Amino acid sequence: MEPTQQNGKAGDDNLARSQAANATARDKLMSDLQNVIHEAETWLDDSKTEVGAEVGKARRHFEDALLTAKTDLRKLEEGVLARGRQAARSTQVYVQDNPWKAVGLGAAIGVIAGMLIARK
Repeated sequence: MEPTQQNGKAGDDNLARSQAANATARDKLMSDLQNVIHEAETWLDDSKTEVGAEVGKARRHFEDALLTAKTDLRKLEEGVLARGRQAARSTQVYVQDNPWKAVGLGAAIGVIAGMLIARK
């Protein structure tokens, strides 16, 4: 195999690992944000009975921060969905440009899956 092909495959592997790590980190961040938002909403509901100028001021500030967090979470989700759609489009273009490679890859995945299932 030529060195350029080897470097290309190594780069593809590194890119795939990097994307997988980013996806894991993004999923964890989204999950953590959802948990924080849920806990904050619970705290706000529980604090409705408390009165006072300082409590009211803190509550309004907290509500603003919660609204910002919800907006950021929606933006993050939209970004993830947009990247997913872009990946699907790229895959579709690749399959249309290289139909026999796609068929071969599908067959190989099927064989491997069959061997794993039969082994158990």
